[in-house]
Amino acid sequence: MFVNKTLLITGGTGSFGNAVLRRFLKTDIAEIRIFSRDELKQDDMRKQYNHSKLKFYIGDVRDYDSVINAMRGVDYVFHAAALKHVPKIEYNPFEAIKTNIIGSENIISEAIANKVKDVMVLSTDKAVSPVNLYGATKLASDKLFVAGNSYAGGHQTRFSVVRYGNVMGSRGSVIPFFMSIAEGGVLPITDNRMTRFMISLEEGVELVWHAFEDMKGGEIYVKKIPSMKVTEVATAVDEKCKQKE
Repeated sequence: MFVNKTLLITGGTGSFGNAVLRRFLKTDIAEIRIFSRDELKQDDMRKQYNHSKLKFYIGDVRDYDSVINAMRGVDYVFHAAALKHVPKIEYNPFEAIKTNIIGSENIISEAIANKVKDVMVLSTDKAVSPVNLYGATKLASDKLFVAGNSYAGGHQTRFSVVRYGNVMGSRGSVIPFFMSIAEGGVLPITDNRMTRFMISLEEGVELVWHAFEDMKGGEIYVKKIPSMKVTEVATAVDEKCKQKE
């Protein structure tokens, strides 16, 4: 389905964007556009892959004009750009709304205008009955993308969502944090009752791949993945290390 097509990955320099990119580079896709704000990460990625199919666009999903430039001539979109750090979003709510909600609206509008075939959106388990602003913005984003299928009207554009859990080892996640302080330290536990849905990066990419092949528009894909207490995660990192709630 991707032969001689053009793919746009928003937030493409992140952990998930990188992993999806590696999978797509193995196909006969014609061009992959990486759309993100960080010029240094883009340059690092360009040097790392050194691949003729890769094109880099600096921009922000909250900036409609930069989305317009990146979306021209695109066949498929994988939308991973978002503000995701829960505490920082609680302290910067306006910024989260601009990126996670207004940015989603910009992607939807331009995808329809450019007659993009399929748009796949990366969501989170925190969007289910959200108790924090991050989850609330992603729930709103998910609803916008599902509704985008109605807004597309007679156009061919289809929108679907994939929800995943905590990606093990991803940048800023709990396992690397625990590992960084485990040696002779005390692992801080916010709440002993806290549970996490855990998924590997490879499983997440497989979920996205399946969704692209299966989607008809309007689906929210949820993978069955194991749940574990955060205390169990801490013990797995270092069973000898003390834990403090």
